[in-house]
Amino acid sequence: MFKYEIKIPKDRVAVLIGKKGAVKKRIQKVMGIHLIVDSREGDVLVEGEDSFAAYSTSMIIRAIGRGFNPDIALMLANESYGLEVIDITEFTGKSKKKMIRLKARVIGAEGKAWRMIERLTNCYLSVYGKTVSIIGIVEDIALARQAVEDLLKGAPHANVYKFVQDKLRLVKKGLA
Repeated sequence: MFKYEIKIPKDRVAVLIGKKGAVKKRIQKVMGIHLIVDSREGDVLVEGEDSFAAYSTSMIIRAIGRGFNPDIALMLANESYGLEVIDITEFTGKSKKKMIRLKARVIGAEGKAWRMIERLTNCYLSVYGKTVSIIGIVEDIALARQAVEDLLKGAPHANVYKFVQDKLRLVKKGLA
């Protein structure tokens, strides 16, 4: 029996459980595992016979806890997909003003930067709390992470988009 304990924010527990337990039941059915959710504390226990299924389920729960829609988080059931979590405090220190400013840089005006990175890299982004999280095919996540980190370091948006487009052109030509 493989077990994982995950703590998620209390305000994300309802998303994990879903209406009448629908999301929790769906995860259990798809992954073939058992979930025990403590809604008061945000503690989730994953139990399963298959080590990969138990680990993947822990990543799905972590993704939901980081602000992803359960449908997107369930992509992690496929071993080609991965989850990357970037801690914004590594770029801001303890400054709340800087945290707000950097989160806004990643999101962009009306979500433009966020959507552009998602479109260019074929990944999904979530900005939640003190983190930026990425779900995508493992090979694409590295490029999305680089783009987000460049924005967090203060690079102009246009330069970041150009970098991503240039990198994608090289990959298409088989040079990267």
